[in-house]
Order: sequence, then structure tokens, then C-alpha cells
Amino acid sequence: MGQRVLSVRHGDEPLDDRATAWLENAGYTVDTRRPFGGEALGVPGDDLAATIIYGGLYNVYETDRHPFLKEEYRWIDACLTAGIKVLGICQGAQMIAHHHGAWAGARKREIFEFGYYRITPTETAGDFLNRPLTVCQAHFHTFDLPTGAVRLAANDNYANQAFRMDETVYGLQFHPEVTEPGFRRWQVQKAGVYGRPGVQDRAEQDRLLAQHDAVQGVWFEGFLDRFIGRPA
Repeated sequence: MGQRVLSVRHGDEPLDDRATAWLENAGYTVDTRRPFGGEALGVPGDDLAATIIYGGLYNVYETDRHPFLKEEYRWIDACLTAGIKVLGICQGAQMIAHHHGAWAGARKREIFEFGYYRITPTETAGDFLNRPLTVCQAHFHTFDLPTGAVRLAANDNYANQAFRMDETVYGLQFHPEVTEPGFRRWQVQKAGVYGRPGVQDRAEQDRLLAQHDAVQGVWFEGFLDRFIGRPA
């Protein structure tokens, strides 16, 4: 089993997310790449255990406008072919779905989930999620479920909150990796979205963050333990 995990980023935010912390504590080498800044992703070798495609602000179908997305799709395809574990978060999940031929984008009726929202497991969730969980969200785009995918979680706003394909690919629409400092940055960066349909106000976000952030973190670390596992 490889000891490197390649993280594909879509911004210059600090690397203070839960996934990076868990990987480093588990003993992995975290290889962070930013294709939007011109960094290539290479090819998956024997040293690669998994890859994480993080969220971002890019429309996953605009490959002509953002040519670096073609490099990311090439990387996703190469990892799938090699049997490398792939975790897509928000934009990353949308990219996995789009790569498999599913629609991804903004719905005509906008509901902007920005804050902390309850998701529930589906009947096919298995050990992915065994009870409702309130999770961090920041999106108004969504995706259709790819052919062959298993829906794992949903809520009243968006039916596709999580899916898996076989045992090596997971897509999460929500952001369990985001810590309190990361979300506080978003509250500043995304100040212009307050008031849009579905967005929680600042006080509600603060209340739900305090109530659910730690529980979300425990769940996510358990998921990473089961999905990626620890290097030998």
C-alpha cells in the first residue's frame, strides 16, 4: 500500500482541513497540487494510496474556459483505471459524477446551502452513515447520480449528498473536512451570499457550528479510517 495521498486543490486556502490533519497523523505524505496554478498531476504510481479532489468555485463542465480541469479529469480517469481510491468533496464529487456522464450544475430553482444542514442515510448507506448528521455545506450546484453509483445520503434540499462507486470511489456534496477556522474564513469570503435562498444567517451558522462541528469531525475521521485506512 502506498504512503502518498495526492490532494487536488482549487484555491490557495491554508491546509488546515481535517483530511490533511488525519492523513499526516496516520503517517501519509500529503502531496498538494494546484492545477489551476499550472501544476501537473503526473501519473499514479505504486507509492500512491489515494487522491482527494477538493471543492472549489469552478463549474465542472467549463473545460474550455478552465483548461486545467482537463488535467484533473485525466488524473481522475487514471486513478480509476489504476484502482486508486478517489474521494471527491463538493466540486470534486460533481467532477466524478460528470466524468461518468452525469449532469452537474446549478438547478433552475436555487437553494444555496451555506451553513450546517442535516443529512440522512439512505437504505443503501451501509456503514457509511447510520444516523442523521448535521454537516457543513457551501454549494448551490448539484449533480445527477452516475450510472452504477449507490446513493448514500440525502436531505430535503438535495437528494444526492453522497454516493459511492464500487468500494474505491466516494463523492460527498458536503464539507466534513472543514474546521472552524476554515468556516470562519468562508463567512468572510462569502459575505455576499447571505440573503440568498437557503443560506443560513450568521447567528444560525454560529449556533449550529458550535453544536455539530465536533460530531461531524468524529464521523469524518471514522470514514477516513474505513475508506483510506492507515499505511502499513
